[in-house]
Amino acid sequence: MSSGRIFQLKLDPLTGKSEWVVIEEEEEEEEEEEEAHDAPPQQPLLAATSYLDMLNDSRRNRAFREAIDKTITKPCHVLDIGAGTGLLSMMAARAMDSAMSTACSSSKGAVTACESYLPMVKLMRKVLRLNGMERKVRVINKRSDELEVGVDITSRADILVSEILDSELLGEGLIPTLQHAHDKLLVENPQTVPYRATTYGQLVESKYLWKLHDLFDIEAKASDDIRLVPTKKETILCVKAQQFAMHCDAIKDEIKLVQGIGVTIGNNVSTSSQEKVCPYRRMKSFTCMLLIMILASHMNSRLKPGEQRLISMKLLEMISSFCHQKELQFMEIAIGGDDSVFLTIAIAHLSKTSHVIALFPGLREKGAKYLQAVAVANGFSMDQIEVLGKRKDKLTMHDTHQKKVKLLVGEPYYYGNDSMLPWQNLRFWKERTALDPVLASDALIMPCKGILKACAMSLPDLWRSRRCLSQIESFDHSAVNTTLGACGDLPEPQESPCLPYFIWQCGENKRLSEVFTVMEFDFSKPISQCFGKAQFLQVEFTEARICHGFALWIDWVIDVDNSIVLSTGPDQRHWKQGVKLLAEPVTVGTHGSSLGNTSAEIETTFNPSSGELNINQPAKIKGCQISFTVKNAAVVPLEDLNYDCLHEPIC
Repeated sequence: MSSGRIFQLKLDPLTGKSEWVVIEEEEEEEEEEEEAHDAPPQQPLLAATSYLDMLNDSRRNRAFREAIDKTITKPCHVLDIGAGTGLLSMMAARAMDSAMSTACSSSKGAVTACESYLPMVKLMRKVLRLNGMERKVRVINKRSDELEVGVDITSRADILVSEILDSELLGEGLIPTLQHAHDKLLVENPQTVPYRATTYGQLVESKYLWKLHDLFDIEAKASDDIRLVPTKKETILCVKAQQFAMHCDAIKDEIKLVQGIGVTIGNNVSTSSQEKVCPYRRMKSFTCMLLIMILASHMNSRLKPGEQRLISMKLLEMISSFCHQKELQFMEIAIGGDDSVFLTIAIAHLSKTSHVIALFPGLREKGAKYLQAVAVANGFSMDQIEVLGKRKDKLTMHDTHQKKVKLLVGEPYYYGNDSMLPWQNLRFWKERTALDPVLASDALIMPCKGILKACAMSLPDLWRSRRCLSQIESFDHSAVNTTLGACGDLPEPQESPCLPYFIWQCGENKRLSEVFTVMEFDFSKPISQCFGKAQFLQVEFTEARICHGFALWIDWVIDVDNSIVLSTGPDQRHWKQGVKLLAEPVTVGTHGSSLGNTSAEIETTFNPSSGELNINQPAKIKGCQISFTVKNAAVVPLEDLNYDCLHEPIC
């Protein structure tokens, strides 16, 4: 019996800290089979990666298989860099077997799979065993630039197969990786799959994209007299221009192509040595399309770029009203509970006599330096603002100068980590709880409440990119479904995880039900366990549609009168929503030939110790396990969905 150990970096959503957790995993297939019935459900360790999306891309898989079959015509040494699940390695091994049987050669070939990420290595070995390929593919758990000929591999490789291409072609270190391979690991004139790529660019005009990122112009037009980027202080932002992959169909009405101006970047960039195109011309080249957004640079979300500044104005109105109503006196305390530079400046700007404590759990010293740089332009003294370096659970009355805190304000919906689910922004609630000993009995908490909302959604593109894998080019990949967080035919009691997505960027999408409340979080009280059970009945659907899952998000209630509510739902482009896909899509809104009604129920539990939201109540509907009870709905057979023609994967 042998065992493996995986160290997985996990973020605690309630503290903002990352820690390494140890995950034990048995490697031997016999032991896995013996414990299959008694073992707890596996965790989707790699659900947030793009592996599943790529593996569900049938056109990509077919193109690689055809290229590999045409390239491997005799026994040789094949090196697969970034092997992932081992799909390309297995294709190479199968092509090698075919070539050997055809040529009747006595020489033997070899396939070496190089993968640096240990969890992926373990998954690859499962896939290899499942397909009887464990003796035909040698797996090495190293980076390719750590391999040595004569130590790790017996000889230089004749053929390189690799899929380390991202949506921008070069983003995964493609060039240095290939250069090292040609210098140290491959023969003088190797063949490569893929062997050439061309990146295209297109200049566009888009007022929407410009406005989204133009903090300077929006600030000039703002009426609040707050200056996040005062004149001659632009360099304190230290913001780097970045490129982001985006599905442009979602904003096709808001972009205009600049006619007659096209850009070819890196035409015929070769993956062969010395920039030579591989002579094996029967192979097809792989092309990546890149749309260039002029000056569409993303700025740190803590600094509220562009339109987000306008949203923060709503909160500013409440702060202004509070300052006037309470008539804050000298040394009465207001606390900025997160990394919002805007709110810290706003409080100091609106109440010249108040003392503002900025916690800045992420920015810390950088936040203090920023405030120092913009203090004069915003008319406040740094004596008025204090940036604490200690953790909030250690805050005492000494830190607040023996004064109770009158105002606690934050913008938890702007947390800087896009990989977080909406309810993982409830870190604000945890921080508010830690501050409870120094809060005044009549302290104003803004936002004062969070409301978990949901609605049924049609998401065909997202569902087919996340569906369970079975056969990929005749190789069984069912072993990866749980680890990669697939939806569909999973063994009980496993089910697909809830994952964060910009729904407006998920291809075709449509809301199928009214929005309903699942649970409420009251920030006026310390954090506690919450239960929610939402049921919407007799929902009329105006047309027959296929429901693929539910979208979940939080509406942040700023004031106790519910007059200012900031929604982060699917209609908003600034935030990701949580998406819980069904085990199988269901048809709603139709009974025979007439439109009808559908009812559904969601049951949830919020765990204050972990910050996780558990979505409960699994049920059986015509043999299909789903996480939500959906009544009067017909399960859609997979063969009727026509999902074989997968378009670009959702990232």
